[in-house]
Amino acid sequence: MAADGPTLIPSVQQAFRLMEAVSTHGGGAPARQLAREAELSLTTTYHLLRTLVHDGYLRELEDDGYALGDRMDNLQSGGREQELSFVRPALASVRDDLSAAAYLTFFEDGEIRVAEIVDSPRAPRVDFWAGFEDAGHATALGKCLLRELDDEARNDYLSRHPLADLTPRTITGRSELLQRLETSPHPPVVTDMEEYTLGTYCVAVPVFRGQTPGSLGVSLRVDRLSDINQVRDRLIPAAKRVTRALSLTM
Repeated sequence: MAADGPTLIPSVQQAFRLMEAVSTHGGGAPARQLAREAELSLTTTYHLLRTLVHDGYLRELEDDGYALGDRMDNLQSGGREQELSFVRPALASVRDDLSAAAYLTFFEDGEIRVAEIVDSPRAPRVDFWAGFEDAGHATALGKCLLRELDDEARNDYLSRHPLADLTPRTITGRSELLQRLETSPHPPVVTDMEEYTLGTYCVAVPVFRGQTPGSLGVSLRVDRLSDINQVRDRLIPAAKRVTRALSLTM
C-alpha cells in the first residue's frame, strides 16, 4: 500500500531547522545554543554544522560561533532579483509617466533599505549624499515606512538614528515628526519638501511584501510642485500593482 502523505527525510528537516536557528543571530551563535534552539542533540548539530560549513551554507567564526555563509547570501540575492523582476515594469511605468526617478524601499532588519531605483537621463535620481538608512525622518520614502510601523519598531528605529539636520527644512524634533506622520493631509501619501536635499521634493505611498512594509516613491524638482496632484493620483494605483506583484513571489 502507498504511504499516506509525503516521504520526509529527517536529516534534511534537521538541517533546515539548524539554518533557521543560525539566521536569527546576525552576529553568529555557538553550537550549544544552536542545538538547543533547533531542538537537536549536540552530536547531530556538530555533524550538520561541519557539512553546512564545508558546502558554504554556513561559516565558522573565530569565536567558535556559526553564521550564514556566502552560499546562503547567493540564494537570497537570487530570490531578491526574481522578486524585483516582477516589480520593475511598474516602477518603469511610473518613471515614464511622471518623468521622475522611481524608488522602492523596505523595512528590513530594523533598517530602511533601498531595494530598487529606476531612473533615466530624463529622470535622474536624487544624490544620496547622506546615508539613506539614517535619513528616514527626512525622506518621503522613510517617513512613509515609519508611519506603517508599530510603536515598538518605530521607537527602536528612532532611538538608533538621530534626527540629523540635513537642510533648513528637515524636521529634527521627534514629537513634531510623529505628529506629522499621524496627520498627513493626503493619506496614504507622504511627502518631503526639500527636507533631504534642497531643490527636490519627494512623494511616497506604502507597499507591502507580505507583512513587510515598504514604500514606493518618486523625486522631482521643486519647480514641478504643481504636478503633485498628478503624482499622487499615479502613485496610489502603482503601489497597489507593486503589492500584488510582490505577493506573487511569496
